[in-house]
Amino acid sequence: MRVRTLLASKKFWCSLLLLPFLLIAGFSVLLSLQPRFDSDEHVMRHSITAKGSKLYQLSYLEGGDPMGQRVILVHGTPGEAANWYGFIKNAPKGFLFYAVDRPGFGKTRPSGAQTSLMEQAQALAPLIDMPGGKPILVGHSLGGPIVAAAAALYGDRIKGIVIAAGSLDPDLEEVMAIQHVGNIPPISWLLTREYRNANKELIALEGELRTLAPKLPAISMPVCIVHGTADTLVPYENVEFMTKAFTARKPDVITLEGQNHFLPWNSGTEIMAAIKQVMTEATSENSATAR
Repeated sequence: MRVRTLLASKKFWCSLLLLPFLLIAGFSVLLSLQPRFDSDEHVMRHSITAKGSKLYQLSYLEGGDPMGQRVILVHGTPGEAANWYGFIKNAPKGFLFYAVDRPGFGKTRPSGAQTSLMEQAQALAPLIDMPGGKPILVGHSLGGPIVAAAAALYGDRIKGIVIAAGSLDPDLEEVMAIQHVGNIPPISWLLTREYRNANKELIALEGELRTLAPKLPAISMPVCIVHGTADTLVPYENVEFMTKAFTARKPDVITLEGQNHFLPWNSGTEIMAAIKQVMTEATSENSATAR
């Protein structure tokens, strides 16, 4: 009798429907309370003003050889500069790493989402133009199309790019219905800022990639693609798209058999090899031009 009364109660069913969202909200609160990495003896945090359609106070991490080749590391979505901490901490001699909190993530402000790939690329300009020679840009996941956009915008100011598990093929982008639900208040209010902004970026990504695609054939600097064949988040088929899209210069490809999407954490050696390959190619070309 009590069970039947319970099942007939509107309060019971409303509570049952709200339970998943309350759990998400609780999880989001716990995540938001986690302290963000600032600095230690290996890696220092700085900030710099960047201009786009708005002013950003761009937060970034720096570590490595102050006189070395500059490398700018761009995270995916969601993500933050600290995703690259292990990479920066173990920087080999001759390399200086900058890892950026992209607009919408980490300690960069303002905190709202920025879904434009070109705007995200423009926010990198102050780091690109720092003293010390042309940098190499490395983008993981959604950071991949961002460094490609930066190469299209600032080709003469960048030495080369590395795209690690990059999502560049618009035809491979799929947005699930639940993502649109998660983009609508009050559901969106239950998500952390990072997940809310990541969802906005992913919903807009296909259109952004279609806008970027016509710009890829003009990129003539060294490009190296690193991708795992077991990547279920950004399929390996993206590699075929990229090898066809970069027509001004055939990109190098490092295929990681059986590897998944999380390359900054599990394939640092291979990403470092790609960085060195890009640097070698760019240096060789500069030497040949100078003769």
